[in-house]
Amino acid sequence: MKLNKILFAAALASVIGGSMTSCSESFLDEDLKTQYSTDRFKTQEGLDELVTGAYQKLKFKFNYIWAIECHNMGVDEFTDANNTMPAWNHYSQDLNSSENGANQPMWDNYYGLVEPANIIISNMPQYYNQSSVTYNTRLGEGYFLRAYAYFELVKQFGGVPLKLTPSTSAETYFTRNSEEEIYAQIIADLEEAYRLLPQKGEATGRITKYAAAHFLAKAHLFRASELYSGWNSSYVSTDLDAVIKYGQEVVAAHPLCTNYVELWDYNEPNGANEKVSEVILAAQFSNDEATWGRYGNQMHLYYPSVYQDMAGTKRDISGGREFSYVSATEYTMQVFDRVNDSLFWKSFITCYGANDTNGAPTWTKEDIASGYAPAGAKEGDKRFVAGELGLKYIVNNPGDTRYESYVNDPTQNVLKNGVICNTHTYVRYFKSQAHSWNVSSYTGNYYGIIPHKRSVALSKFRDGYRNSIASQFGTRDAIIARSADDVLMIAEAYIRKGESNYSNAIEWINKLRERAGYAAGEDRSKNVDGGQSYKNNSYCSGKGGGYSADGAIYSDANTYYESNNMEGQETTASTKNAMILSSVEDVYNSSADAPIYTELGCSSNADKMMCFLLNERTRELCGELLRWEDLARTKTLDTRWHKFNDGVSRGIGEFNSSKHYYRPIPQSFLDGITNASGSALSKEEKDALQNPGY
Repeated sequence: MKLNKILFAAALASVIGGSMTSCSESFLDEDLKTQYSTDRFKTQEGLDELVTGAYQKLKFKFNYIWAIECHNMGVDEFTDANNTMPAWNHYSQDLNSSENGANQPMWDNYYGLVEPANIIISNMPQYYNQSSVTYNTRLGEGYFLRAYAYFELVKQFGGVPLKLTPSTSAETYFTRNSEEEIYAQIIADLEEAYRLLPQKGEATGRITKYAAAHFLAKAHLFRASELYSGWNSSYVSTDLDAVIKYGQEVVAAHPLCTNYVELWDYNEPNGANEKVSEVILAAQFSNDEATWGRYGNQMHLYYPSVYQDMAGTKRDISGGREFSYVSATEYTMQVFDRVNDSLFWKSFITCYGANDTNGAPTWTKEDIASGYAPAGAKEGDKRFVAGELGLKYIVNNPGDTRYESYVNDPTQNVLKNGVICNTHTYVRYFKSQAHSWNVSSYTGNYYGIIPHKRSVALSKFRDGYRNSIASQFGTRDAIIARSADDVLMIAEAYIRKGESNYSNAIEWINKLRERAGYAAGEDRSKNVDGGQSYKNNSYCSGKGGGYSADGAIYSDANTYYESNNMEGQETTASTKNAMILSSVEDVYNSSADAPIYTELGCSSNADKMMCFLLNERTRELCGELLRWEDLARTKTLDTRWHKFNDGVSRGIGEFNSSKHYYRPIPQSFLDGITNASGSALSKEEKDALQNPGY
């Protein structure tokens, strides 16, 4: 598809098709009017509609597998799981200019946002009543949306064609602008948005001054990063100051939630957790089918482990539809202090209920005769029934001697202190098993099953409010920006300013680490996430969570005490003091981070501080579609992929540092445009426009 076609059609599609994909919030309610032409955008009403329609592009990142492919595959946090994607996780030869599963949609959709934004910016001064109370807001939204589109494009593709005026006819001649030019435009647009936008939005989901400030901080931080070291030296100092300035404004206006779980405690659409102070901007989704469009919110599909093929469990609403595209790596398991840091237990699922009594496993004669069955077990008795714990993951450490494989059924059963665990139990480390960061037969979950279908699954996006067991359409809002990211950006800016500013960085990091510690009185064995919303879901009424009559797969338990070998040591004491950093020495000597420093070869204080910062971003933001771009901009993707992603040991592809910090420019674009004389591009001209190596 030609870029001009994308740009020209996007404006009309934003209004004409907007009602098919808009959210249920009042400001997104629209009437379908297929007779519209671009002349409609020369009226105040039409421009209002165009802005509303353009908001739909904010949903794009969360709509389909391009989200997980482009943003969270091929990194240190996750490897591929039950659905393998070698192009993006293993950097195979399939990641090329003709790849159209994610690469092409990224290009098309963000350029599809550029055109309506250009029309808004161009037409507002001419056709909108400038004395209207909404004039500045609508114009500010236009500037923000254009900046957002180009920011997403430059992060993925590097320098791209910069187009700042609406299309009035077919255009075929485009050249690439430099990254420096793209960033200059992004920052200029965001500064205009910051100047024009209100502090508080007219409705939930509207872009505000602080959304502009958040992305100003982020754009300045990206421009100051290592990926652009060939040209950014004159900007770094002022960029870092800007990160601190804008980041502090955002944090003041959007205070952090007191408890991390408040962000993920999803009970129903448009519920309390979607309106917490920490959220700066979120793509708006709901349970209104008329708003879903082709895709809806599909983030809930990517991280779950497979559970419905386990005896005693059947797929239901509360457990999710487990597409299982990614599985956490050993790095992700190890980077958390799992005794003191609540974020691990508030981010991952380790327990599932049983919901199928008839299908539950039974004690066998062999189990009893061997002495491995618990005392009192009888042949043929159900090992567990619906409503009880049916499946659990033990996230233990190497050196744990409690667990051994059960030779009669090693794939689903383990021995604990010589007795068969009564549920399906997956243990990360068996007796005498040595630690390894990255081997071909295991992932970080260490369950020895390829593809990685059994895993400790990320729970942040779980959605028990879908309207059928097979539904791909999630109902919860998708967070685009939250102030915890600003806290970490400020900390990074201080780290980049040099050793004399490390104490300032630690002060900001501690705002998150203090929250990450358990509060006094907090139950460490509980897990709360969006799976619980099945309880309020009318579809599940009388259906046991959407499937069977005898219970839901959702469990509010986790394996904190068993994983940490602390059974019998239950406590409600605070761990906040244990999480607080007293000095830079706590960073350098962190028990969770020091092995990572060693593995990555971090020798200097500066190396350790930046490594710690990136580790802290995992702990706080794991799975939130930021990891690829963070590792790319810091040029740590090469090293971290090789050390922590089993793509390297499985031999399907190979990360090429001269190539893979950028995505390929889509071949369809290169084939569809012309040179200045109007002729189709020659091979040499296409090669000149393509990113190196593709």
